[in-house]
Amino acid sequence: MTTDPRYDGQPLLRLLELYVLWAIGELSQESEDGLKRIGPKLQSIYGGDGQWHDAIARSMHMPEEMPAAIRDMWARNLEIGRVNDVTLPPQKFAEMFVDENFRN
Repeated sequence: MTTDPRYDGQPLLRLLELYVLWAIGELSQESEDGLKRIGPKLQSIYGGDGQWHDAIARSMHMPEEMPAAIRDMWARNLEIGRVNDVTLPPQKFAEMFVDENFRN
């Protein structure tokens, strides 16, 4: 998916970011298509209902309401950015969210 050294030795990191992008409605169609193709493989590894995002959620023991919580945080961050005349790109938000909530 990417050759960024950020993901070296951390196979779930990029998938978690893609999960966040999916939750906020900012996942590219290209990424969505690729993730749909690997959905069955992810399901065989992590479980779930066959959808890639469900497998990722199960791998991290996320609650059902996680996508809504991510969307709420995205909306709050967009508002903070608007007030401060700063643009927060979706990918940067995804990285920040994952770093804050899923990395040790």
